[in-house]
Amino acid sequence: MVLSSDGEAVVLIDGEDVLSIDVEDLDRDSEQDTFSVWDEFHAFMEDLDLRMKRAGYVSKTNVVLHDVEEEEKERMVRYHSERLAVAYGIMRVPQGKPIRVIKNLRVCEDCHSAIKCMAKITGRVIILRDNNRFHHFKDGSCSCGDYW
Repeated sequence: MVLSSDGEAVVLIDGEDVLSIDVEDLDRDSEQDTFSVWDEFHAFMEDLDLRMKRAGYVSKTNVVLHDVEEEEKERMVRYHSERLAVAYGIMRVPQGKPIRVIKNLRVCEDCHSAIKCMAKITGRVIILRDNNRFHHFKDGSCSCGDYW
């Protein structure tokens, strides 16, 4: 199971804490570190982002309220905690097992769209609980009917 909270994602698989992700750490200079889980995760995220773009995913940067360039807005939504937790779940949770994420805030429109795409291109079932409802993602659609 994957749990997510304010700026930090804690990943549990079969009840064991396997990784705690602090979103602030994602901008580290990887040259200072030896090959690690972070390096593997960054490579996985790059590949997943490419596959999502090929499948037609486009970031919904209108959810970013900061006055910054479009590229910066895309980077900002890419590192939302629920999106990182789902990506790590795809990377680590065995195929055939659902990926479960619990978020204490409402999922944003971009993350909702991104997770639908992730479910479609990976063939995974993703269950996301935000502060409003459960979202069951499968085959590129969500149980909420895109109404949340």
